Amino acid sequence: MRWINFSAEGRTAYGILEGDRVVETRGDLFGDWERTGRTHALADVKIEVPLIPRTFYCAGLNYVSHLKEAADKRGEVPSVPDRPEIGYRAQNALIAHDEDVVIPRDATEKVHYEGELVVVIGTKARHLSEADALSCVFGYSIGNDVSERTWQKNDRTFWRSKNTDTFKPMGPWIETDVDLESLHTTVRLNGEPRTRFRTNDMLFGVARFISTMTRYLTLWPGDVMWMGTDGASPDLKAGDVVEVEISGIGTLRNRFVAEA
Repeated sequence: MRWINFSAEGRTAYGILEGDRVVETRGDLFGDWERTGRTHALADVKIEVPLIPRTFYCAGLNYVSHLKEAADKRGEVPSVPDRPEIGYRAQNALIAHDEDVVIPRDATEKVHYEGELVVVIGTKARHLSEADALSCVFGYSIGNDVSERTWQKNDRTFWRSKNTDTFKPMGPWIETDVDLESLHTTVRLNGEPRTRFRTNDMLFGVARFISTMTRYLTLWPGDVMWMGTDGASPDLKAGDVVEVEISGIGTLRNRFVAEA
């Protein structure tokens, strides 16, 4: 099932995407809901961010080749993590499919994309085994973890390099019927494929992260986890359009513009 958060006719609601039609629903996305009987053409609605997460988690350095490329650029020997570790991002940075990523006036040319699988938590979870970990997952979406690398290198935290307004496109919807092993990620720049990888070729998979995290913290419905990326990004500039496609889920598209 493909859940979409959308605006139409002056209202914002959730719906189920069936072909090119949105079947509007009411109720709790993670609980009881029903169809309203209203439908909309997908072309006639504005797609919104799938949800504003309760807590916004992110995995870093979760693909070997991405890790090695980052180390090579620093002139270092890559250090492969021996355990999954999680970080956090800011809700203010979230934007929807087809909304613009704004490059700040004082940013350097080192603005990069990172196409990522997004995990949406659907039930409260604590002390889950790895075998049971996926039982708390509601579905999956797509994220583009935009980064300003000069700031990332020089600042003591990632407060602006990762969390500047508009630096976290997410969407276009949540897909609940996903086979992780079959997924492939393709990132296109201005229509040209630039990065391709098997989405599930992670150092530590979704189940391992959830199991590790729930030893120490409670996951709640509406939490999201971004699972990291593979490959490297070229330097992005105003006018570029980045599309992150994950097979079986969809395509997230955003244009990059200069701050006015």
